[in-house]
Parts: sequence; C-alpha cells; structure tokens
Amino acid sequence: MRTAINPPEIAPPLAPYSHAVVAPVGARMLFASGQLGATLAGEIPSDVEAQAVLCFENIKAILASADMTFDDVVRFTGFVTDRGYFPIYSAVRARYVPKPLFASTLVIVSGFTLPQFKVEVEVTAMK
Repeated sequence: MRTAINPPEIAPPLAPYSHAVVAPVGARMLFASGQLGATLAGEIPSDVEAQAVLCFENIKAILASADMTFDDVVRFTGFVTDRGYFPIYSAVRARYVPKPLFASTLVIVSGFTLPQFKVEVEVTAMK
C-alpha cells in the first residue's frame, strides 16, 4: 500500500494531489510515455477536454495491459499549451482518479509534435 506525504511544514498542494508518494517495497513499476489526445484512427479533436479524455483513455488501456488501474498510478505529469487548460485537465483527471494519492506536476509548454495537440499526460505506476 502506498502512502501520501504532505508535510505540515509546507503549503498544501494547489490541487487534488500529494506532495510525494511512498510506494511499497518490491512493487512492479510501469513508466508510460506521454499520451496525446488522438483516436486510434489518428483523429485529433479540437476541444481540449476531448483531448484530455483521450489521453486518460489511452493511459487506462496501457495500465490494463499491465494488469494495473489508475489506483496504481503514483505520479502524473501533465503538459498543456495554455494556462487556461489547467482546470479542464484537472477535472478530467479527477474523473479517472478520485483519490489524490499520487504526486503530480503540470507544465505549460509552447507546443507538441503537431500544432493541434493541446494536452499530453504521462504516468508512473507501481503494483
């Protein structure tokens, strides 16, 4: 079982996540590459929420392939091309991961491999 670390000596997290997570000894680790908001057919929705949902659906499939779920994710790294996308990304993540027992970083970037992409998400999971 993992443990969330949120020391009282520092400011609380700015969103639903933990400052750090301790994973159990001997856990099997998964490192997923950043997932972009594209369908299997290569379609890229223009809407940032739709792209975020596709990112999380892709991650869900990767986790399932490793016999894992979002409950096993210990770290999220999100990348968005506009500061205004943060609440949208955060709301979509909350639909998939209701408990903040993970570490998280969000970075605002100038762009991705194709200009249509607005969000990318990578994870580290342990089971």
